[in-house]
Amino acid sequence: MTTVSRKRLLAATAGIAVVTFTLTACGSGSGTNDDGGSSNASAGGALTIGTTDKVTTLDPAGSYDNGSFAVMNQVFPFLLNTPYGSPDVEPDIAESAEFTAPTEYTVKLKPGLKFANGHDLTSSDVKFTFDRQVAINDENGPASLLYNLESVATPDDTTVVFTLKSPDDQVFPQILSSPAGPIVDEEVFAADALTPDADIVAGKAFAGQYSIAKYDFNNLISYEANPDYQGVLGEAKTAKVNTKYYTDASNLKLDIQEGNIDVAFRSLSATDIDDLRGNDKVKVVDGPGGEIRYITFNFDSQPYGAKAEGADPAKALAVRQAVADLIDREEIATQVYKGTYTPLYSYVPAGLTGAVEPLKELYGDGQGGADADKAKATLEAAGVTVPVVLDLQYSNDHYGPSSGEEYALIKDQLEKSGLFTVDLQTTEWVQYAKDRTADVYPAYQLGWFPDYSDADNYLTPFFLQENFLANHYDNQEVNDLILQQAATPDAAARTALIEEIQEKVAADLSTVPYLQGAQVAVVGTGVDGTEDTLDASFKFRYGALSKS
Repeated sequence: MTTVSRKRLLAATAGIAVVTFTLTACGSGSGTNDDGGSSNASAGGALTIGTTDKVTTLDPAGSYDNGSFAVMNQVFPFLLNTPYGSPDVEPDIAESAEFTAPTEYTVKLKPGLKFANGHDLTSSDVKFTFDRQVAINDENGPASLLYNLESVATPDDTTVVFTLKSPDDQVFPQILSSPAGPIVDEEVFAADALTPDADIVAGKAFAGQYSIAKYDFNNLISYEANPDYQGVLGEAKTAKVNTKYYTDASNLKLDIQEGNIDVAFRSLSATDIDDLRGNDKVKVVDGPGGEIRYITFNFDSQPYGAKAEGADPAKALAVRQAVADLIDREEIATQVYKGTYTPLYSYVPAGLTGAVEPLKELYGDGQGGADADKAKATLEAAGVTVPVVLDLQYSNDHYGPSSGEEYALIKDQLEKSGLFTVDLQTTEWVQYAKDRTADVYPAYQLGWFPDYSDADNYLTPFFLQENFLANHYDNQEVNDLILQQAATPDAAARTALIEEIQEKVAADLSTVPYLQGAQVAVVGTGVDGTEDTLDASFKFRYGALSKS
């Protein structure tokens, strides 16, 4: 068995405000039973999780977002995974996993694996899983992470051989633990199209710590422990878990305070967080950070974009540069998020090897502040007529209740210069995820929760030619450097490449990062083990929680 070491985010030294709220229900509080009804929390009933997050789809080929992945982590098996409280990937349903040649990664499955429906889980299912990811290549899916995968072979029922395009891949083991890695049942899932949630649930195509017993899309999911799970996470500590979905964070806060739910996980406002810190009925846990917030530009539809009126690449770049000059990160971090987020001037967040701050030097006043005079000069030099009309979109239900205040402040920062007129609009996440890849939004909010704690995960999904953003950014030199760093074993040489990539992307401004921050979970005092679920891979797993 091999263990692939990963770097842990140094949240303390990097000054990352990572807050995980673990609020446990009081002994006298009430939870939710397996039907979603009320049950006494102290009686060891079902554990109830509350969240404002949303599920896009249960099909791993069709979603690459935190809400969907939180469900997948409970119910699907992975070849490699991160044990509770560990920063390392280890074999999960695999018996062993190792490079057997520079371009061959061989995985041996544990014998006798089965899905909850009784179907055998073999190497054929593994090959099917990765082949369909690549074939479907959904715009909202994680297929871009498999850029180095050439083919998958199955010499026998328990052996899988991944052949890679480039040798010495430093991140492929981590990718097997990422959203590209959930193993699916080839007897339930379609090979060339997304499978509906109802079919997945009815087919009981699960082999993780839990199966889904009841499913009401973005209202309630009821889980039951899978007694046949053989992975690295071990036996689930809680037999039944419900996840209740909220549209309003204030209701989420109210229910955790009143003991109606046991855990509140994503997302409460900074004000609510401050308030709950003083509540002796709840426990606040600080965990590792790595979330970033950024504005994405669509290179086709942004002002002066390739398919916009008056298309002009130089003017389009000037618009992006002016936005970068005008954003006051410190004001957003303190005024909106009260220090739970910190300013970000890098594409790779502070605390990870290779993180540099090219945006601080290139834009604004050169020291991290905004500079309206510089933005004006940039636009004038490019011949851009002001004020620039910028359509700016944000999600009102995916990145927490403060997103409205966050983007109202960004709008104000851009408009008070007199250089922009911002048409600020919002859309709920499920539709938002579809629209952003259909060129509907010229500029829009995104956030990122890392799949694995390596700088590569902040570069590959965004800046390869075939990337998750689907924003038409295309820089061949950057593309080649990303592929090169992933296949560079020498740590110092790889770090230098990661730094170079950030410098080049900062000059192009495909995205403008501006905040680095935290996940938030809140757990009641009757729940044990929440800290362990907030591991270095930022996966919140219910299996480590138990009612006390």
